[in-house]
Amino acid sequence: MYTSALKEWAAAGKHPLWSSAELSQQAAPTSTLRALLPYPSKACGASIIVFPGGGYVTLAPHESDPVAEWLTTLGVVGFVLDYRLAPHAKHPAMLEDATRAVRTVRANASQWGLDPHRIGVLGFSAGGHLATTLATHFDAGTPNHADPIEQVSSRPDLVIAIYPVVSLVESYAHAWCRKCLLGDDPPQELLEDLSPERRVTSETPPMFLVHSVDDDGVPPAHSLKLALALSEANVPYELHIYQGGGHGYGLARQTPYAQDWPWRCARWLQETGFTGLRRK
Repeated sequence: MYTSALKEWAAAGKHPLWSSAELSQQAAPTSTLRALLPYPSKACGASIIVFPGGGYVTLAPHESDPVAEWLTTLGVVGFVLDYRLAPHAKHPAMLEDATRAVRTVRANASQWGLDPHRIGVLGFSAGGHLATTLATHFDAGTPNHADPIEQVSSRPDLVIAIYPVVSLVESYAHAWCRKCLLGDDPPQELLEDLSPERRVTSETPPMFLVHSVDDDGVPPAHSLKLALALSEANVPYELHIYQGGGHGYGLARQTPYAQDWPWRCARWLQETGFTGLRRK
């Protein structure tokens, strides 16, 4: 059961992630976080932050609030992150926003009635790159930091990545996302650092991955390569590769082949114990 404090926070709409002093240091427009809430009787204490796709230049509407609304039907508080975008911002701005979003939810979990150990992220396309990058770049926080939000861990407890951009170095890398994120001619070391499949460790959180064979924009090799890295590191994951669907289908309600991914994801969330009792 979430608290009245979270209900009031959600009713206020979008909230800047950063303080006024920090905002003055950043490129406009600023990043914001908002929440959609499940019925109180259905709330399970878990939360998931949605990172919409859009090639790091826009945020796809059908991959934002509708997804958070779907999460509320599972009893999950759905947060939506509007992260900074090119051309106004470049890396590390997007990753800083994702990191801050997880910390914000975790730092406020107690007063909001949420479980600080059940905070996930869900990203589509470029948002999937942001989610998987966060999953391989988190830190434990700075205990003595003056800002209480910065004191807590930025590690998501699980990751859901739907047709994600993953690698920035392989032959199938998404050139447009790479350019929007890093500009022209980024150093090879940075490209490798921001290719999550190259940074997976045993500490990487569990993942649920979805892709389609006929995705011409972001080939399924992105998810396949990441799944292989997860397997080699003994990180739990579930991978679904659909024969069709293409790219950018969001919740896929009218998409052949891929339309059952939300159901499969809901089952995974329940069976892993994130939204319900773990199966024995």
